Amino acid sequence: MKKTVCAAGLLLLLLQVQAQKKNRVPVAGTNPPALASIKEADLQRDLYAMAADHFRGREAGTLDELRASMWWAEELRKEGLQPAGDDGTYFQYFNLYRNRISPASTVAINRTVLGLWSDVLIAQTAPATLSVPVVYVGKGAKEDLDKADIRGKAVAIQASTEGLNLQVSLPERRYMGYVLNKYRTELTNRGAAAIIFLADAMGEKSWSQVVPAMSRGLYDVEGGANATVSAKPPVLWLHGNAVNRLQNGATLTVNITVESFLYPSVNIVAKAEGTDKALKNEYVLFSGHQDHDGVRQPYGTDSIYNGADDNATVSVALMAIARAFKKAPGKRSALFVWHGAEERGLLGSRWYSAHPTVPATSIVAVLNGDMMGRNSPDSAALLGAQPPHRNSPDLVAMAMEANNEGPKFKLDTLWDKPTHVEGWYFRSDHLPYARAGFPAVFYTSLLHPNYHTPMDEADRIDYGKLKRMTEWMYRTGWKVANAASRPKVDEGFKLER
Repeated sequence: MKKTVCAAGLLLLLLQVQAQKKNRVPVAGTNPPALASIKEADLQRDLYAMAADHFRGREAGTLDELRASMWWAEELRKEGLQPAGDDGTYFQYFNLYRNRISPASTVAINRTVLGLWSDVLIAQTAPATLSVPVVYVGKGAKEDLDKADIRGKAVAIQASTEGLNLQVSLPERRYMGYVLNKYRTELTNRGAAAIIFLADAMGEKSWSQVVPAMSRGLYDVEGGANATVSAKPPVLWLHGNAVNRLQNGATLTVNITVESFLYPSVNIVAKAEGTDKALKNEYVLFSGHQDHDGVRQPYGTDSIYNGADDNATVSVALMAIARAFKKAPGKRSALFVWHGAEERGLLGSRWYSAHPTVPATSIVAVLNGDMMGRNSPDSAALLGAQPPHRNSPDLVAMAMEANNEGPKFKLDTLWDKPTHVEGWYFRSDHLPYARAGFPAVFYTSLLHPNYHTPMDEADRIDYGKLKRMTEWMYRTGWKVANAASRPKVDEGFKLER
């Protein structure tokens, strides 16, 4: 009898172990089952391939982005990940609506036509036709504006850094926008027909930095604010030495036309199906973007912006996590989205969050990454971890627990504050999901001096840190995939802007 009971007990134990293996249930306090499959050598190999010159910086809306996307999808096929895009493919295509200033546009002062992008910058992509007198108001001090009659006229202002915080990333590329924001409301309310800024030293330094973006124009997806354009008062920049031509009764003549185009971009979507009969129809979504800035103004001899950290690091991290879930699936399915056109204004994630290829209600959480391979090896940041950016305490708790169990990064909390000058929370692909009501967090190792330059190359990445960041995302996703209940969203969630 004892032998029979013992044998029955052993049989029961064996059946329990087999059931546990079948469902891949994690044991509390242990590592996720496929953690060891995330290898530094794999991350490095994939990143050197993705951030190589032959993809020419993967600029959205170009053949380079599409070539990189096709290659990446083939890598997913080789790894055995299931396609989860449209029509049984790895792809979700969407249109980029592009509006740019036509090269045929003209700007003239006293009938002297200025060279477009060399003598004059058109800083607002909008059509305009006018011929109006110019009123010069110096540095635009309130007393000078109050006594000037600017309604229906072009107001010329000497640009200055006064009152602006330029302790930010890429200040030269952001300066002209800051200057416009300083005066926009006042001049619009007072009926200015056009705005002319005369470049100061910072403006002259910024000139070559902003030409690529200004001349490219605006991009958006269908229904977005920049998908179409309407007539607006033109915003122009002239070199500082043009001041003498504007002080004594000058006339501004403008004929600006806008050209419109449609370009294809694409999200790449794959999945690793879960094991639980019911929960496999729910998804933890791993998010990153695969595009970068393409070929632009050179730094030294290099003009290809390969975006190794931004954002090949997260692209290869998602691939490593996908391999891990393929090897050892969770109860819920894991969904992987490599967004296109992030650098155009989060366009791929805006499109996917509004048009997911799985039921929107089945997405239980979004784990987004952007730039995960630089700076101090022991520090990182989790954005969306504190109000007003936190939209799911449950998800944040899982991410914090995953950090404590694994990489134990010292977490920088300053970049997640609404007072941080960079506004970093608003600049990556988790944002459209958070706005749409999905629990979302953002993993990052933050900015560095090579951000958005050709110097963001594969040989500058800290691959040991990237491995630990990848493990952190995987650990969090594993918790979400196997949790008894899905993370809840804060009922009172409201972003500051």
